[in-house]
Amino acid sequence: MQAFIDVVNGFLWDNFLIYALLFVGVYYTIRLGIPQISKVGPGFKQAFGGIFKKEKNESADGEADGMTSFQALATAVAAQVGTGNLAGVATAIAAGGPGAIFWMWVSAVLGMATNFGEAVLAQKYADRSGEEVTGGPAYYLSRGVKSKFLAGFFAVTIIIALGFVGNMVQSNSIATAVSAVVPIPKVVIGVLTAAFVGLILVGGMSRIASFAELVVPFMALLYIIGSFVIVFKNPAALGPAFKSIFQGAFTTQAAVGGALGVTMKQAARYGIARGLFSNEAGMGSTPHAHAVAKVAHPAQQGMVAMVGVIIDTIVICTVTALINLVTGANTLGLTGIEMTQEAFRLGLGNFGLVFIAISLFFFALTTIIGWYFFGEANIKYLFGAKAVNIYKIAVLGFIILGSFMEVAVVWDLADMFNGLMVIPNLIGLLILAPQAAAIVKDYDTSFIKQQR
Repeated sequence: MQAFIDVVNGFLWDNFLIYALLFVGVYYTIRLGIPQISKVGPGFKQAFGGIFKKEKNESADGEADGMTSFQALATAVAAQVGTGNLAGVATAIAAGGPGAIFWMWVSAVLGMATNFGEAVLAQKYADRSGEEVTGGPAYYLSRGVKSKFLAGFFAVTIIIALGFVGNMVQSNSIATAVSAVVPIPKVVIGVLTAAFVGLILVGGMSRIASFAELVVPFMALLYIIGSFVIVFKNPAALGPAFKSIFQGAFTTQAAVGGALGVTMKQAARYGIARGLFSNEAGMGSTPHAHAVAKVAHPAQQGMVAMVGVIIDTIVICTVTALINLVTGANTLGLTGIEMTQEAFRLGLGNFGLVFIAISLFFFALTTIIGWYFFGEANIKYLFGAKAVNIYKIAVLGFIILGSFMEVAVVWDLADMFNGLMVIPNLIGLLILAPQAAAIVKDYDTSFIKQQR
């Protein structure tokens, strides 16, 4: 099984998806008028401008329930910010060197444009006919591209990739981190995690949105503060850390024996792959959250979607990389969450182990909630709302199973199914790019003038 997974991942990530994702990111950057510059300011204003207003997510009579723009962002960030930010960044450094972080930044900047396009298309083709709004790539593939095959393939792969295998990754990292601090069997941690998740899921979209908007800002801020404390305690190592990132991105130390360029290739491969796993740009996952946002114009939520990538990769992934580099944890032969745990131990002493366990628990927990929500939208697309309860039970079972599985197998499975689900989404993005561009043009030429 491992050999088969390695072959598939080698083809997808080494020979196809990296280039496809970069191409779509560049294409959307040009086609949408470099929204990373022109729309990021309004995106922050749209996302956080009404955060302290008493804006409810209930809808008027006859209108399907949705989320506020901030709740949709929080739900998307809940899914984006997870083990990819802690364990995944460390894995990228271990496999591709510090230079992998540069390529993670590249994937983030280009991914902002991709996420923008995904969000506006999800808004346009969202299904508002039921009691709750639902949407995502399956809907714009079936209604926009008019391909039930692509829509069905995407729906099946994302349910497996995120709802099942992806959530195994999250529960695996929770169990590994918590068991390192508290002597509790991993399977017990998995059962407790599943029970807590179940309490949230029974409340539906409203409870998921409320949980995300309350927990996500708190957990992100707490982690950033803890990371900055470590960085500021090692000021002399900060310059060399950034130097190693840029040098590793473009130079190779494996320059003998015909291996020239291998290090740079590995840096790009793992940096972009882990960047994708973290910010999910191009995967087609976060559009499920942005589809249900109640905004006056689809482009508004597209701008908000870019903010999620900034928070996830430019901020949180970067501080994780820096603490691993400034403390020297990356030189100890560790990988995954063990490397980041050791960085926090070196930086904050034994308290660092407790801090990272708590951070990882909340990061992974919110990701599980977000990924469940994304999978649920596709369960509804394939089987209708009646199948949702069966899906809930299955997800909780995979959370328990993932808590004690071998971590390498779980990560490789996640890479494989993430790669498979990207393919139909990228096809849809390329076909529907003119529509995304038309939405942006309408926003620039008509909507803004009407608001004035």
